[in-house]
Amino acid sequence: MTSIERSRTVRVEHCMGTAFTIDVRDPGGWSAAIADVVGWLHRVDAVFSTYQPASDINRIQRGELRVEDADPEVGLVLELCARVQVTTGGAFSAMPQGRLDPTGLVKGWAVERASLLLRAHGAVNHAINGGGDLQLSGEAAPGRPWVVGISDPADRSRIARTVAGRDFAVATSGVAERGQHILDPFTARPAAALASASVVGPSLTFADAYATAAFVLGRQALRWIEDLDGYEALLIEAGGTVSASRGWRAER
Repeated sequence: MTSIERSRTVRVEHCMGTAFTIDVRDPGGWSAAIADVVGWLHRVDAVFSTYQPASDINRIQRGELRVEDADPEVGLVLELCARVQVTTGGAFSAMPQGRLDPTGLVKGWAVERASLLLRAHGAVNHAINGGGDLQLSGEAAPGRPWVVGISDPADRSRIARTVAGRDFAVATSGVAERGQHILDPFTARPAAALASASVVGPSLTFADAYATAAFVLGRQALRWIEDLDGYEALLIEAGGTVSASRGWRAER
């Protein structure tokens, strides 16, 4: 075992219907910090879950709770969703099929906030992976950037592309894990032009939502994302064709 491996602290937590991996690369004891992160993720799930009947989101949908009386984070998230809806020209929506569902942004937002929580505890070098969407902080090892593989949606054992860097986020939306589950807000039908859309940028809150929008937009996403400072997209079509925005690069 190398000294780099000895400095790792890793925990896997199941939440929000997926697995979260918290990987701290700084030496020291991080049990309390990771416990805070885990508590935060479960709090987000309790508030925003569309599957738990008692969640704030479901109570708002049923008319039992006003947004202003809900957990304060609800109003913040809905404001972020409204902002992204404008930025994406409506390709992202927190009201698919007329039902309140901000989950296209919530997971990325929760992971980014969890990363900030780890930083507040002093863990500068870490990665948090929430169901394949990652917020990466600092370095994987001294002098070595984080390297993230983007899976081929037709064969998840194969890496289609990699992206490396420090202090960045990667989010992917697609059919590989859950099939055609992303609704096109314009047609209310599952988006089907792509197999996957990946977005890289500084913030997982926005990369997550932008990846959903890019999947809906299809090939048009490359032109759209050119106007977003700091964000780039990689698209994989059902036939395997890979295309990327002009600023996409293997090292960030």
